[in-house]
Amino acid sequence: MSKNAAQPPAPASSRTEIDAFLERVRTLGPARESDKRGRLIFALDATMSRQPTWDTACALQADMFREAASAGGLDIQLVYFRGLNECRSSGWVAGSEKLAQLMSGIDCRGGHTQIGKVLGHARQENARQHVQALVFVGDAMEEALDQLCSAAGELGLLGVPAFMFQEGYDPIAENAYREIARLSGGAYCRFDIGAASQLGELLRAVAAYAAGGKQALAALSARSSGTVRALLAQLK
Repeated sequence: MSKNAAQPPAPASSRTEIDAFLERVRTLGPARESDKRGRLIFALDATMSRQPTWDTACALQADMFREAASAGGLDIQLVYFRGLNECRSSGWVAGSEKLAQLMSGIDCRGGHTQIGKVLGHARQENARQHVQALVFVGDAMEEALDQLCSAAGELGLLGVPAFMFQEGYDPIAENAYREIARLSGGAYCRFDIGAASQLGELLRAVAAYAAGGKQALAALSARSSGTVRALLAQLK
């Protein structure tokens, strides 16, 4: 299905989806060894329609580092794809300023999804040193689902959960993202188009998990207020 095709608006149930995602994170086992920093691959679709969300993610990524700092720290690697055959990764960075600098120098370009390359890259990085989690933010899927499922299953066997965040509503993407999350042992969530606060909640939760596991999520809940506290209270 073309990502340029008209899509119906995101359903009002996106809050329920976020709650379900957070509940799934709560059930996962320890994310890392206590004496090592967590490692998180932050992957985004950088094809043409994604520029607004790319800009939002650039602004939100500092929150991930701040959240992870209290749980032992986190190293993040940026991965993105755009155009017809471009899929790139950064080095591992330990601070938000460096990641923001990397992201600000990238513009979104037309092209097709390359999720399979992202999953394959995560497997290769994990072979070098264990990766606690992969986060992918996108809105479409234009690849062979069976191949994506096979790659996701390999990540699951290696203990690298994929957290698939879908912006808006595309049933083909939803089906694929759910299967990738399920087979890798991760979680799926859909958020409203342009909803920075929802995406921010999800990214902070995964950063906390990657840096410190379930204990870090409990600490996040204790420090939160308003909407975030109401969400994370369900993790107890």
